Amino acid sequence: MRSTLIRFMMRSKPLFLAILSGIATAAVPAESVKIWISSQQDKIYYDNMVRLYQQEVDSDFEAEVQAFGFREMPDKLAIAFKTQTNTPDIIQLDEVFFGMYLQDEVPFVDLTERVIAAGLIEDIMPQRLELFSQKGRVLGLPQSMSAMLIYYRRDLFEQYGLSPSEFKTWDDLVDIGEELVAQNQSFLAMDPSYFEILLRQRGSDLFSETGDLLPDFDLAVDTLEFLGELAQKRVGLMPDRSSIFDPVFFGGDVANNEIVAIMGADWYGLDMIQQFSSDLEGEWGMMPLPTWTDDQGNPNSVRTSTFAGQGLVIYKESQSIDASWEFIKFVLTNKEANAQRFLQGNSFPAYKPSFEDIRLLQPQPFFGYDSMGQILVDLAPEVPRVIMNPRRPMAVFMIREGILSSIMYGEGNARVALERFKEQLEGGGGPPEPN
Repeated sequence: MRSTLIRFMMRSKPLFLAILSGIATAAVPAESVKIWISSQQDKIYYDNMVRLYQQEVDSDFEAEVQAFGFREMPDKLAIAFKTQTNTPDIIQLDEVFFGMYLQDEVPFVDLTERVIAAGLIEDIMPQRLELFSQKGRVLGLPQSMSAMLIYYRRDLFEQYGLSPSEFKTWDDLVDIGEELVAQNQSFLAMDPSYFEILLRQRGSDLFSETGDLLPDFDLAVDTLEFLGELAQKRVGLMPDRSSIFDPVFFGGDVANNEIVAIMGADWYGLDMIQQFSSDLEGEWGMMPLPTWTDDQGNPNSVRTSTFAGQGLVIYKESQSIDASWEFIKFVLTNKEANAQRFLQGNSFPAYKPSFEDIRLLQPQPFFGYDSMGQILVDLAPEVPRVIMNPRRPMAVFMIREGILSSIMYGEGNARVALERFKEQLEGGGGPPEPN
């Protein structure tokens, strides 16, 4: 009996091996990629992208998408990296938190050669691509342009007889703002992030390429003094909780018409404004930032800036590096993926070929039929670069947590505050360590 079975197996070897192969294939689950996302809104998007990737690229692709809070992500990563338990393959990381990992050995895959081979060096906005790079090596891919705009209330503009065309320079904004204050109306909502944003708009940054903090110190002082002036004149108004990123701000200052305009990135308008002021659909408009001027009153700055933005990185110890890269490349380059990132209220892509997609350029009812896409495409060449530095996370945290708050409320001396800021940051060593 046994010899008969052996002879049968030998004569039917091709069929037998095929059967064994099928059994083996069925017994081994498809490769599953773990994707960590920093918001529930983005989880919805990435769940959709996994399905789209399965439909268009690989029907066997499997991925588990988990969402954590924006501030929760670094702690979760620190625990996973230290314990080597439940480590993710793909991580959606904010640019500020990304800087925390540049101090020592970077735990992310060097994607440079893959990016070059995929043509992404040419297709992604260079000033955004270098945001997730170090020493010329690409460690992550940016998801958003993160260009700054002014979002203004159309109904309040009409009430006070204002037009976006009047706000060509920051001097114009101050002059018009003072006229509104005389009518007991503040104009611009303020936020600590504005210091970094306006400094960058003026061609400087928190750090130089060689790592110097506030490389143009006098310009930094002038910028902070300007913000203090806005507060002193009541043209600018700090929210009750000192942040335009707090949902309470929308239920208070915005709902009560205490401010007319907010400065925010593309994702701020697509996500926060639409989510927390949905009752004002159609009453919001958009315009570029006013320009700065020289001593003769001539414009000498770009009309936008940038702040925050997320990118995708791959954990260096991942067992699914190739599968993770193919998925990231798809999300960054696929026409539908780019369109849906914008249409689902996440951000405007930094992938230049998507700028021609008519869906990204359509007028938007929420913004009174302004086209955010067209405004951003026009401003794209002016988006300034961000100088990455391992100390940037601590710098942003210190600004956010109030070291400059007295100036933002119209009190204190800007030069003294910035000297104290430099002294504390330079004396404190490096970036905050993940817990």
